[in-house]
Amino acid sequence: MVAIDPKITSSDLSQCNGAASFLQSGFWGSFKARFGWNARGFLVDWNELGKTSLMVIRRRIGPGISFAYVPWGPELPTGFPIDDVVRNRTLVSIARSLKSLLPEDTAFIRFDPPWFTEDTSSKESNAPLPQSPHILKPFSRAGADIQPPSTVLIDITPDESTILTRMKSKWRYNVKLAAKKGVTVRRADAYELPKFYEILKETAKRDGITIHSIDYYEILFSHCRDYPHGGQETTLYLAEHEGEVLSGAVILSRLKEAVYLYGASSNSKRNLMAPYLVQWKAMTDAKAKGCTVYDIFGIPPSEDPNHPMAGLYRFKTGFGGRVIHRPGSWDYTYHPFAKTLFTMAESLRRKLRSFRKRG
Repeated sequence: MVAIDPKITSSDLSQCNGAASFLQSGFWGSFKARFGWNARGFLVDWNELGKTSLMVIRRRIGPGISFAYVPWGPELPTGFPIDDVVRNRTLVSIARSLKSLLPEDTAFIRFDPPWFTEDTSSKESNAPLPQSPHILKPFSRAGADIQPPSTVLIDITPDESTILTRMKSKWRYNVKLAAKKGVTVRRADAYELPKFYEILKETAKRDGITIHSIDYYEILFSHCRDYPHGGQETTLYLAEHEGEVLSGAVILSRLKEAVYLYGASSNSKRNLMAPYLVQWKAMTDAKAKGCTVYDIFGIPPSEDPNHPMAGLYRFKTGFGGRVIHRPGSWDYTYHPFAKTLFTMAESLRRKLRSFRKRG
């Protein structure tokens, strides 16, 4: 019988380094701790299905008020039923169990469940987009998703020619065009992050997105270098033409997965298609390291030409792979009044951000 009421106990944060996702790893928890989060590890006992780790981070949002967050968790054990009702009941049980293990001032806990549905629709079939796996009451939809619910997972186990063949023809052409026109892509040292950051600022201004300060990216690289567990590696790629940086990417590789965390492109020489060659270099390097999956990490929910990030959807889905949809961020409330105040503030921030984008 599957345990939908698993037993949860406190554990060392380093025990989370066996998690499938980097967002559930002790490495990521200790990294976020450098930015005001408190990271804790737990052990989830699923009876005959074994045990899994659970990483929870928490931060203060006001005097005497904090909230907890479970990024891409809980990870379910092998053999757990693919059933939304069972998973939802289990999520309720985990939220209730964690209440007694978290500080009393925790107003609510936010989950980004990792389970997903695969998008098998196509423009040719006009099939409707599948619904993301749903979460039921007593959870409420968060005011904003923290992690991108939808992404593209690219299988990089075949040979390189097969990976290229699975791309859209224009994408294969652009990869070859960039190389033919003299664009080169190299693995850069962390001290060159300011070069990446300059074009990242261009990208943010052009696309109306928010970015971290450069310290965030520098600390990510130094923390990854110094952290003693987990086997993760961050790589900075820079694409150049005649000495000018045109595009860049930050890739996190861990276990059998490589994740395209951050990308940027200059407003200059966009006709040289440098971002396509960056992706191809990152994929082939990840394959050479033994990774089997390349996660493009974040796309809009569907191919909607009116979506403000429609161009991002086209770019990322053109490299082939499976489009998947996760449920997004959902909240379980411990203290209703404090949660209501936070929801109002979060809604206001979202409206202000939208206003700035339109501006």
